[in-house]
Amino acid sequence: MKAGKGRISTASGALKDTQYSFTTRFENGVGTNPEELIAAAHAGCFSMALSGQLGAAGLTATSIRTSATVTMDKTDAGWTVTASHLNVAATVPGATAGAFGAAAENAKAGCPISRLLKAQITMDAKLEG
Repeated sequence: MKAGKGRISTASGALKDTQYSFTTRFENGVGTNPEELIAAAHAGCFSMALSGQLGAAGLTATSIRTSATVTMDKTDAGWTVTASHLNVAATVPGATAGAFGAAAENAKAGCPISRLLKAQITMDAKLEG
């Protein structure tokens, strides 16, 4: 129902009575929606996993910036999240492109949110500086 609306909170308090409605999902309302929350969770999870993968390779990132773009399509089963694209840029002193790429691929495959999603997961990973 398009007129329905509500509020969502998390136990941590990171979200507290945040507006949650049809307009925040499919139109231009102020608030959040499930897809935005999944994208944020995926980006955060990936960043932590990448940091761990780099650490295991003896490397320390001075900066990791990740965003995720979630795609939702109408399929025969109904509205479905069909893809999540990670866009990451990181500064990792001493890292080669190969070592960074391997760590990024391992993080993409291994982060718990990546393993949760049945959607196609793609990534652009850029080693800076």
